[in-house]
Amino acid sequence: MNQPFEKSMAQSNNSNLLSSVLNSIFFRRSNSKAARYIRSSKSLFSLIQRVGAKSSSLGVSGGFAAVRDQLNLLVRMVRAYAKGEYRDISKKSLLSVVAALIYFVSPIDLVFDFLPIIGFADDVALLIWVVKSIEDELGKFSQWEKNSKSIKIG
Repeated sequence: MNQPFEKSMAQSNNSNLLSSVLNSIFFRRSNSKAARYIRSSKSLFSLIQRVGAKSSSLGVSGGFAAVRDQLNLLVRMVRAYAKGEYRDISKKSLLSVVAALIYFVSPIDLVFDFLPIIGFADDVALLIWVVKSIEDELGKFSQWEKNSKSIKIG
């Protein structure tokens, strides 16, 4: 098979998977939970802890390795929001991020996580979609994070 065709097919499959995830009852439930979570720092910190536990248990191999840094960036942004340190994110974007993290930690979603390899394909597709959807806001957060960590003298 030729590479352009294979790449096109892979993109089509990813698009179909993402569409299935976004339209699933599991993601709708994650969205409704996200609305409650963003009103409670305690809930956000609990979610962050569960994301950390799940992501560390997955290791850094396969397709997950490509999104691990982005997942960590999302987690840091939610943590900074929960602490009240960073609020320069739209409510819609925050809801999307929190819903994706809730979906990520759920063992029962569109593709059950206990299935070897493919069990996390839906999680990865959703995380990549969220990162791309809020790319500008993640860029602002990254800049804020760099500025807040730099030492100011004088």
